[in-house]
Amino acid sequence: MTTTPWIKATRSGGNGGSCVEVRRHHGMIEVRDTKDREAGPTLRFTDAEFDAFLDGARKGEFDHLLGR
Repeated sequence: MTTTPWIKATRSGGNGGSCVEVRRHHGMIEVRDTKDREAGPTLRFTDAEFDAFLDGARKGEFDHLLGR
């Protein structure tokens, strides 16, 4: 199975360490926090789960969590 390099979100740059990275690994999409790359948790999603999350984010379904 293909493993891609970790990619840091462009919005993560310069915000005091609140950085998120994603990659494909063993058929899953993995998400982690760059502050604790080795010991911190890595969230794993199927393609369908990650696609549903991105779709919701694009549509503003989570904006209320930021007080918008």
